[in-house]
Amino acid sequence: MTGKTEKQRNVRRNGIKEGKQRIMAASRQNAYYVHGNTVRNIQPERKTDDRRKKKINNTVRRNREKAKHMSPGYVLFLGAALVATAVILVYYIGLQSDITNSVKHISTLERELNALKVANEEDYSRITSAVDLEEIRRIAIQELGMQYAQEGQIISFASENSDYVKQMAEIPQQE
Repeated sequence: MTGKTEKQRNVRRNGIKEGKQRIMAASRQNAYYVHGNTVRNIQPERKTDDRRKKKINNTVRRNREKAKHMSPGYVLFLGAALVATAVILVYYIGLQSDITNSVKHISTLERELNALKVANEEDYSRITSAVDLEEIRRIAIQELGMQYAQEGQIISFASENSDYVKQMAEIPQQE
């Protein structure tokens, strides 16, 4: 049995040598070198599409062809729409810029107003703290000769404005 196996080995070796020689010859022709013990396809087969092509109705095909081509009127319409969109966009950006500038100006004015209010309150506090009401009363009574009103000298009447009264005529005497 060893003879048979030896014979099979020789056939196998010869087959491998012949295969390598074929590969080397093919690689010399295509300038393609193969590494390893597997042969790669030098030119792979193209896959054919086995799907059946659907028959397209003539009207569908005509509509598709019309859709591919744009008429000059349609191109003009698209151009006009593009120009209108650009003009509107530029106008919108200008408005946004104006609004931003207005908001900045308003915030600057608000800061100035707040600073003026604080300064006004400080001045008012300084003035009211500097006024001595007792000194004013003393000067009015002693130096200027003013007196407190007597009971019959005070007249009350209704006014539309409760905080301001202007005398336009003589005040009628009450009896």
